[in-house]
Amino acid sequence: MTTISPRQHAALERRHDLTTGRHQALGNLLGRVWAVDQVGVEERAASLAKRSIKREAKLWALDMIVRMTDLTTLEGKDTPGKIRALAGKARRPDPTDPTIPSVAALCVYPNMIPAARQALRGSQVKIAAVATYFPSGQAPLEVKLADVRQAVAMGADEIDMVIDRGAFLTGDYGTVYDQIGTVKEACGAAHLKVILETGELETYDNVRRASVLAMAAGADFIKTSTGKVQPAATLPVTLVMLEAIRDFHAQTGRAVGMKPAGGIRTAKEAISYLTVLYETLGPEWMTPDRFRFGASSLLNDVLMQIRKERTGRYSGTDYFTLD
Repeated sequence: MTTISPRQHAALERRHDLTTGRHQALGNLLGRVWAVDQVGVEERAASLAKRSIKREAKLWALDMIVRMTDLTTLEGKDTPGKIRALAGKARRPDPTDPTIPSVAALCVYPNMIPAARQALRGSQVKIAAVATYFPSGQAPLEVKLADVRQAVAMGADEIDMVIDRGAFLTGDYGTVYDQIGTVKEACGAAHLKVILETGELETYDNVRRASVLAMAAGADFIKTSTGKVQPAATLPVTLVMLEAIRDFHAQTGRAVGMKPAGGIRTAKEAISYLTVLYETLGPEWMTPDRFRFGASSLLNDVLMQIRKERTGRYSGTDYFTLD
């Protein structure tokens, strides 16, 4: 007769809970995910993008975009010096104008966390780190978890993880769900943003399904893209994800944030995203705690637009630091 140790028994109980409890809840949620009307989504996104706002509202929106920005650098050539310079910009986007707020977070690779932490000491700017074998996600779970735990130990306030798109596209939703839940546990007190990499998900139906799956598994935010795959963020995809957040909140009472990332380069584009956000989720989501922009070049254009609205003239592109 085989004897099962207490540790093995506990592991079996956890596995049973995953397959009969968590997976059952996931199945119930995914069973209520209906097909997305592609034409309707694209037409509504295009219509909302045409909305114009008055000067006072525009200044408010530009200020909010700064507050919502995750200033990002994810290059193989990143250096501690570059991170320190970018951290300075994150703290004071326009050194000549103290009324410009800090950005929400500085997003970096894990090995750049110490430099970011030192440069941001005393500020309210969060440190976000990409993890789970970013950007592909093609690594064993143990490697992904080690990546997350190390980033948190080094001082990350937020973790941006990538889902296993290969598992998702083959219909292995349980594996994706379990990995997100396990990563969430590894994050501890750090917030978890789950990157769907929507440019690889192929359909709006898949985007909605992946959004629900990530939220059910415990995501604090859902995020469009790594910025390494085209297309990255688009307004219709963001609308699909925001509608999934709205419906998830109505069903569960839990509020989940949203982060479009990749390809948003102008203030005009960003304002269109805020318009879609407001019309879909309302004023409660118009805060950095529930909405972020993942961007590198967006901030300079926003600063130029703020200067133009206040003075009536544009500053040259060389007026602000290059990112």
